[in-house]
Amino acid sequence: MKTRTLFYCTQCGNEFPKWQGRCPGCGSWNTIVEQPAKAKAPVAAASARGAAKAMSLKDVETAQEIRFATGMGELDRVLGGGAVQGSLVLVGGSPGIGKSTLMLQISDTLSHSYRVLYVSGEESARQIKLRAQRLGVAGEGMYLLAETNLNRVLDNVEQLQPDILIVDSIQTMFQEGSDSLPGSVAQVKACAMSLMELAKGRGITVFVIGHINKEGSIAGPKVLEHIVDCVLSFEGEQNLAYRILRAAKNRFGATDEIGVFEMLDAGLREVPNPSELLLSERPSGTPGSCVTCVMEGVRPILAEVQALVAPTSYAVPRRTSNGIDYNRATLLLAVLEKRGGLRIGNCDAFINVIGGLTLNEPAADLAVVLALASCFRDQAVPEDLAAVGEVGLTGEIRSVSVLGQRLSEIRRLGFGKCLVPVRGAKDLEIPGLTLIPVSNIREALATLGRH
Repeated sequence: MKTRTLFYCTQCGNEFPKWQGRCPGCGSWNTIVEQPAKAKAPVAAASARGAAKAMSLKDVETAQEIRFATGMGELDRVLGGGAVQGSLVLVGGSPGIGKSTLMLQISDTLSHSYRVLYVSGEESARQIKLRAQRLGVAGEGMYLLAETNLNRVLDNVEQLQPDILIVDSIQTMFQEGSDSLPGSVAQVKACAMSLMELAKGRGITVFVIGHINKEGSIAGPKVLEHIVDCVLSFEGEQNLAYRILRAAKNRFGATDEIGVFEMLDAGLREVPNPSELLLSERPSGTPGSCVTCVMEGVRPILAEVQALVAPTSYAVPRRTSNGIDYNRATLLLAVLEKRGGLRIGNCDAFINVIGGLTLNEPAADLAVVLALASCFRDQAVPEDLAAVGEVGLTGEIRSVSVLGQRLSEIRRLGFGKCLVPVRGAKDLEIPGLTLIPVSNIREALATLGRH
């Protein structure tokens, strides 16, 4: 009997009856692979799973979710105040970024109050023990299991009855009865669904580690991110010590919080004050550097924006940005030349945000413009001057949200002056901080020359 096959997109998980070069769902090229189709369950079996009845919304009982601290304050912040009992959390990141280290460190703290089962499909129990010794992890109430067969993992869960289950990683797990290889679309979907049923049915908190592909998204079908309750992304360059944890999805909290860690020989260390750390190596009296304040959730963070502008030797000037959207960077360069009067169109321009931060909000526009103008004029921005404001296409400086909280953080870090939008500066007074209101970038550049 011929086995029926289907074609899946490894990016979004959509199914197709035949192969295509481009996925109609997500638009990705060469991501559709062939997998054997799973046999459909009988309708009677599906209807026998439970006798759920529709009920009125006002009659639905609600209970506050049970949260518990993981031992990492930065991780608790991103999760929305701690991990939720019975939740399924997906932690993604590139190889070597520190996902396993983070999970092993929180296991040490959680094992004092809860029973933790750490399942590894990539390392042996001896390898995990050696890494735990290097990190100083005792793990008295922690159990290790080196296994890739999810059915055996579930058998161990039945025997141990753990409170917390950590699976490292979902791409190495497989279920019996399927011809698909571990890491394939069918296996990842099946394993994720089994873990989801385990978390919801038994009230076990499950942490699942997932790798990312070359595009930067979590490897495997996109449906994996829809199944879990929380998707955490561990970001950072391997040659840099700083790591940033973001929440791309969180059913129990906000998704605009970040956690900052520093990778040391003894493991990850929390950075409760990232602004001070990111500005610790700022150069003194060097053109092309300006400090701004961005909001990451409810936390204001000071970031240093650096720019390098040099005459080009090519017909088309080069534009490079790191930490700022490329299209936004080219827009600010055009506004600076047209509205600011700087002949920057014949120059190569490079923009970088120190520390691996990504500035997504427009409040950093004014700092980028000042850094570019500072390097172009070879005139350093004063060390005690920061800048916060959005730049429009006509060159105007527009107000930003929660300006008072940003200015308080700027003053706390020792800055004495700050360029702010005219509208946002009204009725604001920060002791020890001189506010310099500007309405357009020409005023900002002129003010820069006077200070």
